[in-house]
Amino acid sequence: MATATAQTTNTPAQRELERRMLRQMLSIRRFEEKAAEAYALGKIGGFCHLYIGQEAVAVGSLAALRDDDYVISSYREHGQALARGVPANAIMAELFGKATGCSKGKGGSMHLFDVGRRFMGGHGIVGGHIPLAAGLGFAIRYKDGDQLCICYFGEAAVNIGAFHETLNMASVYKLPVIFVCENNRYGMGTAFERVAAVTDVVEHACS
Repeated sequence: MATATAQTTNTPAQRELERRMLRQMLSIRRFEEKAAEAYALGKIGGFCHLYIGQEAVAVGSLAALRDDDYVISSYREHGQALARGVPANAIMAELFGKATGCSKGKGGSMHLFDVGRRFMGGHGIVGGHIPLAAGLGFAIRYKDGDQLCICYFGEAAVNIGAFHETLNMASVYKLPVIFVCENNRYGMGTAFERVAAVTDVVEHACS
């Protein structure tokens, strides 16, 4: 019986890429640990949704993008902003509500923006940014661009009507949007199984 062998590369460039991605993941983890400490001390106002345990998703997916591609996310976006190249100092300043923050201290943890890096924000409404990703896809198409948009959201967003409407529209019009669902099994503190009749998240996309 024949068996398939996975092809691996071990070139210097590949090893350097792997080291760089590992450093990014570790940097995100350390950033979030410090943010958690500051939040526990009451130094960060509002909510503070951490990206601990999901670092590889942002680092791996964003490594494949070009600088002129677009990124849009939910309110759990610290890791994606860091992986996109938004300076850690600017993000932490934003968490502290300082004018030196990436959103001038007006957005806080859930609304990080860096238009220069095509990071089109974290958004506080569950699933509310998913239609915006389609809008970015339409904008790319209208301008005859060859960029793409990557849209991150949690599994809680698949219960939102706009999720289904947007994925249908993106499919019909073949929009250049990649939808990435990060399933951490909880929307805030509510287990996904308690609020979804269909608990296999993939089935929501298929429908």
